[in-house]
Amino acid sequence: MASFTLNLESFKQKMKVFSELVMFNHTIFSASFILIAMIVSSVQVNNTAFFGFKTLILCAISLITARNFAMGFNRLCDRDIDSDNERTKNRPSVDGRVSPPTLTAFCVINAAAFVLTSYFINDLAFYLSVPFLVILGVYSFMKRFSYLAHVVLGVSLGLTPIAGDIAVSGTLHLWCIFLSIGVLFWVAGFDILYSLQDINYDKEHNLYSIPVRFGVENSLHISRIFHIFAVFFWALFLRFSPTHNLAIIGLIVSAGMLVYEHYLVSRDFKNIPRAFFTTNGYLGFVFLAFIIFDSILRY
Repeated sequence: MASFTLNLESFKQKMKVFSELVMFNHTIFSASFILIAMIVSSVQVNNTAFFGFKTLILCAISLITARNFAMGFNRLCDRDIDSDNERTKNRPSVDGRVSPPTLTAFCVINAAAFVLTSYFINDLAFYLSVPFLVILGVYSFMKRFSYLAHVVLGVSLGLTPIAGDIAVSGTLHLWCIFLSIGVLFWVAGFDILYSLQDINYDKEHNLYSIPVRFGVENSLHISRIFHIFAVFFWALFLRFSPTHNLAIIGLIVSAGMLVYEHYLVSRDFKNIPRAFFTTNGYLGFVFLAFIIFDSILRY
């Protein structure tokens, strides 16, 4: 019994380390928008907001394994960078809690699980699974040679609504493309703000970012422009999707949250973690909540 308890505690500790490694709580950034796409797609295709437990479970596994691969691969590629950065030197991939071979195996297992799960969703999901993984992996190299790394991160998370629409309908709708482009600009915009924390480090180590390339003030302006684009494309998403007035209110509230995010950062850069994690995390689920109510009350 004591041995079982010890093994259980060891397992819990390992899970805690890997959760810290991939920052599992940040899954909220992509989870809300894949659910938005799945709900709207189901309304359009099945005339009901719920798409079934099988699709929900398969998409949850796909989302988690794809994100685990992306984060694990990023940590593997960035070990040399993270070890020199005061903000990241205590990550499990750097301080020895997760070794490079273990991290490599973690990436391979999650990539394989993502492809396998996609096979059970539908043919189009399976065919696109490897290209999706390639895009997720490319981001890890971008900061070494292009300041457009923020945009590539936006593309990576912008794939989640596309995956949700494909999982439910087996095809890709125009409204979902607009939704995904909105996610692209939303993510790129807040990633620019987040990268302001590392501007001095990135300059010293010849790493690329929009703050390094254009400076602090211009980066703040670019982030605001990106978020204006995000709201614009989300408005197009609502225009071409089977949504109604509650969804529009949700967009207005979300736009207000983006304004608040920029207000926080403009006041003090110490507010960046709060603006990045809290405001953006709530934004996705606030928008999702309005989409859910809009889809339910339409009947």
